[in-house]
Amino acid sequence: MPTSKTIRHKDLEFATEAVGEPGNTPILMIMGATASMMWWPDEMCSALAAAGRFVIRYDNRDTGQSTTGEPGDLDYSIDDMANDAFAILDGYGVDAANIVGMSLGAMIGQLMALERPSRVLSLTAISSSRFDEDDPTLPEMDPSLLAHFGKMADLDWDDREAVLSFHAETWRISAGAGSNFDMQAAHALALREFDRARNPRSALNHSMLQGGEKYRGQVGRITAPTLVIHGRHDPILSLAHGERLAAAIPGARLVALDAGHELNPRDWPLIVSSIVEHTRPPRSGVAGEAAPAPT
Repeated sequence: MPTSKTIRHKDLEFATEAVGEPGNTPILMIMGATASMMWWPDEMCSALAAAGRFVIRYDNRDTGQSTTGEPGDLDYSIDDMANDAFAILDGYGVDAANIVGMSLGAMIGQLMALERPSRVLSLTAISSSRFDEDDPTLPEMDPSLLAHFGKMADLDWDDREAVLSFHAETWRISAGAGSNFDMQAAHALALREFDRARNPRSALNHSMLQGGEKYRGQVGRITAPTLVIHGRHDPILSLAHGERLAAAIPGARLVALDAGHELNPRDWPLIVSSIVEHTRPPRSGVAGEAAPAPT
């Protein structure tokens, strides 16, 4: 069973959960923009723990039960969020961990790998892109998502059911074509997310995030073993984004899923097995040996 812990860092509070034995190989799960740690499926975290991993997940700033600012008032950068992640590791007494990030969470992981490489054992980037470049040749977000987000200006945040329906529809479109999307499960997750959040609207502050200028164009300097997992039908960050990220980091491997911008239940076994293989500690007595990457 997971254990909950509140970690305090400066004037911030972070809600966290951990599952598995603390002495096992550590994994820090970092979720993407506007989403709390609840978006990491319980079943995935438990499966990783059962495979001998100590799994830590947490609510980013402005999400869930972590410190939340006023909607529209952003006073931090992606660099600050990378430091938040290091503070979570400190709170658990973990010197170095395998970082698994989803979307924005993987961009935070890239910054961590550049800022303090000795603390990042490996990096797994799911449904993400390079944080350090804006390439106009890469496909833009699907127009249907842009049209959906355009409705947000008229969303009544005091209407609980309207907010839940809006989020569930966001996830449906994000899942892409052919996802066999489960709207009932999406609505249940939206309800869980909404009811435990300090201020559900504050999560939108992530849309204003900036930062990372110090490491502009330097993703290729990442030395942590890197695994890129990306959906072929991702309507937010197309597969080309994942391919570009994998090509930029020396030795990185790409696992392409028949999925969108999501963690589809049908892909959990492959995602878990890929992460377990990628985070396998070096064999005893073979110093510096990197874990084999999945193909």
